[in-house]
Amino acid sequence: MHEFAMAQGIFNTVMDTAEANDAIEVTEMVIEIGRLAMLNPEQLKFMLGVMCEGEEKTKNAEMIINTVDVEIKCYNCGYEGTGNVDDSDHYAPMVLCPECESHRVQVVNGKDITVRSISIEKEDDEN
Repeated sequence: MHEFAMAQGIFNTVMDTAEANDAIEVTEMVIEIGRLAMLNPEQLKFMLGVMCEGEEKTKNAEMIINTVDVEIKCYNCGYEGTGNVDDSDHYAPMVLCPECESHRVQVVNGKDITVRSISIEKEDDEN
């Protein structure tokens, strides 16, 4: 269940960023999960939601989780773009070139988990 560890890491990143920027509230967080990150987005969102509910600064934050397609470069035919992912019962998904169906590809995007943005509210400094 590595979704918990990832949720904890994301939560820590959000809290560290909020504190470093003197936020009184986090209003939104946008998270990108690559298809090859081997995470269940719904489980991650649930666990992150539980963590956020327990913290005053994040309890009302909107969570947006986007899935990032797998981008490849094919060594066989030179294709560059979105790859085909075989999600069948393999331990690791197989990525194939959609042009020549070769598995000789370099994955250039779609493996990472990224906190893309964090929106915060700050206390007015007009005193």
